[in-house]
Amino acid sequence: MSRIKILVVDDEENIRLLYSEELKEAGYDVMTAKDAFDADRKVAEFNPDLITLDIKMPGMDGIEYLRKFRENDKTTPVVLCTAYSDYKKDFKIWASEAYVVKSFNLDQLKATIKEVLEKRGISDED
Repeated sequence: MSRIKILVVDDEENIRLLYSEELKEAGYDVMTAKDAFDADRKVAEFNPDLITLDIKMPGMDGIEYLRKFRENDKTTPVVLCTAYSDYKKDFKIWASEAYVVKSFNLDQLKATIKEVLEKRGISDED
């Protein structure tokens, strides 16, 4: 049985550590990336089943990276995570499967990830 692989992309180290630990406790295999450029390398190396992606990052922001990522991969689900709820109205986020406002209580994020994976038919048995 293979574990579901999640790539966490966020420029804040404490968020990467928090998400990584919580998602590992939930049974996922987790790798982290500090920015969009690091994410590109990790996607090739890790081949994630799902990506959580911060929007506000230096260099290339999450929306730019999402657009670039979708040019090559139209199937891997992406969950945008941001501290800013005003992006919900931005049509550029529509290429993602979900949008979660960051919180230190990760129940909503974990529930959203589970829902997205179930909708896509991705399970540990794959």
